[in-house]
Amino acid sequence: MSVPVKIDFVSDVACPWCAVGLKSLEAAIARVGGELDVELRFQPFELNPQMPAEGEDAVEHLTRKYGITAEQAARNGEAIRARGAELGFEFRMDRRRHVYNTFDAHRLLHWAESQGEGRQLALKHALLSAYFTDGQDVSSAEVLAQLAAAAGLDADRARAILASDEYAQEVRAQEEFYTSQGITAVPSVIFNDRHLVQGGQPVELFEQALRQLAGIPAPQKT
Repeated sequence: MSVPVKIDFVSDVACPWCAVGLKSLEAAIARVGGELDVELRFQPFELNPQMPAEGEDAVEHLTRKYGITAEQAARNGEAIRARGAELGFEFRMDRRRHVYNTFDAHRLLHWAESQGEGRQLALKHALLSAYFTDGQDVSSAEVLAQLAAAAGLDADRARAILASDEYAQEVRAQEEFYTSQGITAVPSVIFNDRHLVQGGQPVELFEQALRQLAGIPAPQKT
């Protein structure tokens, strides 16, 4: 019998370490294989909840927010690109020239959870790739609708949601809940509502956490 493990992945679409963390977690799940019955859900967190609709230049945003130089931002971007490449995720920082408001993306992710197994995960992957690989505007309703379609969701339904305030209250409530629980940085990966791992950790760390939670011993080295 496979051991059930609930995972809440608190993250933002505009967070590069969230993309790294997700790929690392998925690799760890694959290593443990069929011994786990994983329920993976994505929970909302906005790095820049006050970001205006028009967004902001990425370099200007990073230098202002973190008090670093453009050169430091470029070095940080290269380090992230290298980590992503190790895990099979392509960061194209030359294309990611803008920072966008991600609230509508979170509304679609909330909806996607109810649309069948794998739909929310597919949309999450589509959003991360659209922003960090293709440099797309993930605040655009039409871009979001197209990404929903690519994830196997109903694009017209996505457009209707985005044209309304549907799921706004639910997303804000979830954001407030995790903030109230002390979550101030992402990714924050919560196992079985009790155990927290933060950051874009190595595959081995996530694998160790999964094995400990499920009581599955590490494979013997030969």
